[in-house]
Amino acid sequence: MRAIHFVSTEGPSVAQVVDLPEPDATDKVIVDVQVAGVSFPDLLQSKGEYQIQPPTPYVPGAEVSGVVRSAPGGSGFAAGDRVAAFPGFGGFAETVAVDPAMVFPLPDAVSFEAAAALPMNYLTCLFALLHRGGLRSGETVLVHGAAGGIGTAALQIARAAGARTIAVVSSDDKEAVARAAGADEVVRADGFKDAVKELTDGRGVDVVLDPVGGDRFTDSLRSLATLGRLLVIGFTGGEIPTVKVNRLLLNNISVVGVGWGAYWMPRPAEVRKQWDELVALFGGRFDPPIGARFPLDQLGEALTALAERRVTGKVLLTVR
Repeated sequence: MRAIHFVSTEGPSVAQVVDLPEPDATDKVIVDVQVAGVSFPDLLQSKGEYQIQPPTPYVPGAEVSGVVRSAPGGSGFAAGDRVAAFPGFGGFAETVAVDPAMVFPLPDAVSFEAAAALPMNYLTCLFALLHRGGLRSGETVLVHGAAGGIGTAALQIARAAGARTIAVVSSDDKEAVARAAGADEVVRADGFKDAVKELTDGRGVDVVLDPVGGDRFTDSLRSLATLGRLLVIGFTGGEIPTVKVNRLLLNNISVVGVGWGAYWMPRPAEVRKQWDELVALFGGRFDPPIGARFPLDQLGEALTALAERRVTGKVLLTVR
């Protein structure tokens, strides 16, 4: 089968197409991959900068959609089932073996493209907003990086949960993406604190979801209402900010770490529960913004597009 190997940790160019034996594991669900999702952790892994780094060479790829070829008894799956899956690694290939706990049935209305866009970003944001952030209907959420894969997922989940959404973007094109994803209001990254103050009549927002980090962190804290929560998801801006804890006392606010992987790895059964919660929240219908599609053998180009911030929404690899 065709697959991608990361052969070193020198960046996107290390992605090479190889021919590998098909997986054969009787205790795993064997999935013929249709579409694979590309995410920021894949980019970090290509550079050796992610917290989980297998020895090279290895097949990357954490999330896929496809058709079950075979499944172990008692797994709840059978040959021919349409599924999404979160293998963690091995997804950038024509076929992948996945732990049954990380395979999810697809509602009939969900396409393979939409399905491949869901596991990493949508389950992360569901965990962030509803589990770690305690988001409630009627609250207001500020989303940084709102035109990216995480940002658009956060906007859609917040809207589905009954929240008001304010998107932070850097350009007109990205504003259009954020509005299409469900932003009620859109503000520019430069000066967002003052814009948020005006939009909320000086009150501030209840939740800030921040996958960017960097120098906007302090103004995010200042944008919170009393009892507000700042959810730290990642640092695509490069710099890991620090917080002066006296700021937390002044308005009774919280900074909340969101490590989705760190949470589910010791308790893998939680992932299927979160998937079922996600499907119920959206009524089994999803429309994730797709920013770009690349063939399998152009993973390097897909990762470069992510690195250079040339794409919005979700980046996909078309495998079949």
